[in-house]
Amino acid sequence: MKKTIRYIKYRTKEEINVLLCLKNTKKIPLISKIFIVIAIAYALSPIDIIPDFIPIIGLLDDLLIIPLLIGLSYLFIPRYILKECRKTVRREFI
Repeated sequence: MKKTIRYIKYRTKEEINVLLCLKNTKKIPLISKIFIVIAIAYALSPIDIIPDFIPIIGLLDDLLIIPLLIGLSYLFIPRYILKECRKTVRREFI
């Protein structure tokens, strides 16, 4: 169980760094940049659609909305740019 939590924590940090790398890339479409900025802003914002103090549902919206926004931003990005940013992040991250 602890290994799974560590892996999720590692992957989350890695994906945040990939998003930051993609945000600074000039080759991606504007719609992807908009989704990236919204995902980062929603993740860092203290304001949620469903407040976190509501048991289970409050945290569940973060687990659904943020990956959905990240997935939508990845949908419009060419695969070679995404692979290039992941390689860059893994080199810096390790």
